[in-house]
Amino acid sequence: MSGRLRYLLTLSRPRFWFYLAGPVVVGVAFGADTTGDLFTAVSVGLFAYFLLPANVFLYGVNDVFDVDVDVANPKKDEREARWSGDSVVAAVIAVSTLLGAVTFLLTSPRAWPYLAGFFLLGFQYSAPPLRFKTTPFLDSVSNGLYVLPGAAAYAAVAGAHPPFAAVAGAWLWAMGMHTFSAIPDIDPDREAGIRTTATFLGKRRTFAYCLCCWLAAAVVFGLVDVRIGLLLGAYPLLILAVYRSDVDVDRAYWWYPMLNTAVGTLLTLGALWRLVNA
Repeated sequence: MSGRLRYLLTLSRPRFWFYLAGPVVVGVAFGADTTGDLFTAVSVGLFAYFLLPANVFLYGVNDVFDVDVDVANPKKDEREARWSGDSVVAAVIAVSTLLGAVTFLLTSPRAWPYLAGFFLLGFQYSAPPLRFKTTPFLDSVSNGLYVLPGAAAYAAVAGAHPPFAAVAGAWLWAMGMHTFSAIPDIDPDREAGIRTTATFLGKRRTFAYCLCCWLAAAVVFGLVDVRIGLLLGAYPLLILAVYRSDVDVDRAYWWYPMLNTAVGTLLTLGALWRLVNA
């Protein structure tokens, strides 16, 4: 049992848990009208689901359908896990997926399109027939799924849709984040015959693509609030620094969870400051 728990923990990518739960926190903070809106059954329930079960669903589906691809992926030897084929683990992934129905029960219909988008994109990113991850540019665009929990949380708490520019800016950020994370996989993906935005563009042009995504994200977020746009400017600056330095992109890739957490924390603190000083 302990071995299965360790495997499930590794499969769920703890380093990336806040990539789904973090947007929920930000969405709740910006959607709240009073401090009482911060800790409700809706906000706590969404956070709890997207902290762990949603990650088991998302990465579990990914690993199940990537068995052949992951044979040559060195990340699976170090920080991640190869699919074991364990029936108990498969059952846990199925249960984690089904638990997603609770998020619809918790929220109003206004949040449902965002939740439905998350589950649809989360499944079809890795699974047939669409398997977006094997189609250049669709793999990048589909990773806007990471911002949808935050949009759902905002809609559930505020009773209104989030600003379009905020969703668009966050989507562009997610596109850049996903494609940057694919740079270390260029060689193993090519060996496995997998086509991605990164394998299609090559390393140098993939850097340029990520830079463009993050610059666009900063500009679009600036339409919501100039201060948010300036904060998002950290991403194009960092990728330029990585590109011009001798730092291996495989190493730099693992810095981004810390950067993302820091940026998300600053966004949340800004929203809370607005709330308590309203």
